[in-house]
Amino acid sequence: MGPNSAGKGYAVTHHWLILRLEAPLMAYGGVAIDQVGPTRNFPAASMLTGLIGNALGWHWSDRDAHQATQDRLVFAARCDREGAVLTDAQNAQLAGKDKGWTTHGAPEGRTGASYDAPHRRFRDYLADALLRIVLRLDPAEEAPTLVAVAEALDRPARPLFLGRKPCLPSALLLASGDERWVSAGTAWEALRAVPGAGTPARAQWPSGQGPESGDNVDRVADLADLRNWRTGLHGGTRRVVEGWIVPAAAA
Repeated sequence: MGPNSAGKGYAVTHHWLILRLEAPLMAYGGVAIDQVGPTRNFPAASMLTGLIGNALGWHWSDRDAHQATQDRLVFAARCDREGAVLTDAQNAQLAGKDKGWTTHGAPEGRTGASYDAPHRRFRDYLADALLRIVLRLDPAEEAPTLVAVAEALDRPARPLFLGRKPCLPSALLLASGDERWVSAGTAWEALRAVPGAGTPARAQWPSGQGPESGDNVDRVADLADLRNWRTGLHGGTRRVVEGWIVPAAAA
């Protein structure tokens, strides 16, 4: 099975790549206020874009490539094992001459009159969670193709992490062979077709890619999980649906 084949004479069927996200700790970001860094239950569009870019070996300065990939990304997420939220309290005493490395590859110092108090911040993580993601790229024929993304995730150019750099996956992100692909018309249908426990699981899918009302829908909301890769700042929202999916029982 390949990701670009589709049946003729039927409704449009897409091929979706299945990712398994499992780690002792993972972090899916959220709107940060002051020194608190929260985590959502599902990965952000910007996080998956960065994951793909990292696997392909892109540099952070490849802004147009990241932006184009985020713009093409269509995905849905399902929580197959609920994780517990773990909060890491971080304290650092920084002196006036201390410097730290930045994304730009150059050390940056601090300014200010007082260094008596430590620098304190809090970072939330999901501990021992398991999520499954279905994703595709639209248009499918542009580079990178979904096949190229799958190959990169199999043999990434750099180590991959789930949200923050300490969050290393505990298993391969992709299954072998045809088990990494699923065919469906919408993200919701694709996610439901991925084998699971056969019991209701929390899920999130894009508006227009599944039901938006009914007993299994909790809410429809505008989610702030996009990044403007050209400026390097987070900004922009997309409409998503959060609810429940009963996946097919694993064989």
